[in-house]
Amino acid sequence: MNNTISDKITTILKELFPEGANLHEPSFDGNEKEYLCDCINSTFVSSVGKYVDKFEDLLIQYTGSKYAIAVTNGTAAVHLCLIVCGVKRNDEVLIPALNFIAAANAISYCGAVPHFIDSSFETLGVCPNKLSDYLKLISEKKEDGFTYNKNTGRRIKACVPMHTFGHAVDVENLMDLCSRYNITMIEDAAESIGSFYKGQHLGNFGLVSALSFNGNKTITCGGGGAVLTNNKSIAALAKHISSTAKITHSWKCYHDMTGYNYRMPNLNAALGCAQIEQIDILIKQKRELANFYSNLFKNNDDVIFFTEPENSKSNYWLNAIILNIEDINLRNLVLDKSKNTNIMIRPVWDLLNSLPMYKHSPSMDLSVAESLEKRLICLPSSSFLINKINASY
Repeated sequence: MNNTISDKITTILKELFPEGANLHEPSFDGNEKEYLCDCINSTFVSSVGKYVDKFEDLLIQYTGSKYAIAVTNGTAAVHLCLIVCGVKRNDEVLIPALNFIAAANAISYCGAVPHFIDSSFETLGVCPNKLSDYLKLISEKKEDGFTYNKNTGRRIKACVPMHTFGHAVDVENLMDLCSRYNITMIEDAAESIGSFYKGQHLGNFGLVSALSFNGNKTITCGGGGAVLTNNKSIAALAKHISSTAKITHSWKCYHDMTGYNYRMPNLNAALGCAQIEQIDILIKQKRELANFYSNLFKNNDDVIFFTEPENSKSNYWLNAIILNIEDINLRNLVLDKSKNTNIMIRPVWDLLNSLPMYKHSPSMDLSVAESLEKRLICLPSSSFLINKINASY
């Protein structure tokens, strides 16, 4: 049976992409070369220059967030979010096990401990209902008003939900849960530029949030990330320590805090400015591609095409199918056969609690995440693919 199912899926993809396809490529159809040349000619290619400020302004305009701080990558953005929210050594931070490794690493940078939680079949992100039941069992609120893990004695300081593949988590219920337990919510919106929940751009719900502009994201700066917040004092702190925490002076070099030198270079920001100018076109193409996939797999008994959750509008950063059979050998067979056709499809990440450096971290029952790990496959998702498909069909 596995061979039959894998052959059917591979045949569909081969017919769709006879020349092969990568998982996600950037599109450079705007002012990228012009802005990059202008940046080089200005000689301001490092962390000072007009494009860094302009990119932050464009992010504010597009996302509706009051403040944006451009940094070197998404991991740096998550790290800064944790710092400005006061995450300290031996704090516990709740994150989904079904997750890219960046958040867990950033938590480790702080000396804190990632605490792995389960996901939802409806959103691919944190399940507030299951998390609520779990917190009732393992946590207690002490006289200081904070929540502690009864098993470890450590404070549960923050929760960092990820909007997986650009799909919004159950935002409102998760916010309510974090509020009840006095746990700071930090949004990992690394994959979510151009995604909305009830008409509001993701990244505006937590105290702070992190974006990524890696080369494989919906828009790219080559490398790059950003911190978003609507809190003025937190924004000021994030911007200050994103550099070297130098006090402004005409000639004196005085630094009043530990700085992280995470400021985005002007060269990367120049690319980002050109990219964000095209974001409406890119999102439109990506949603059209998702709609095509949805129709393509609509009557397929072997897979489910994952569509955006209720109350949300997704950028469909990565399109995904979920096998109806929970068999990791079938998943691997599909991946192997696709590789032989030069079509790059990928599984979801290995669960973080299974990695050697995090296998001793606390975790809840992860049955949904474990099921998704065995069944989820990401499809080619570059925005321009819909143009190729339309030209062929």
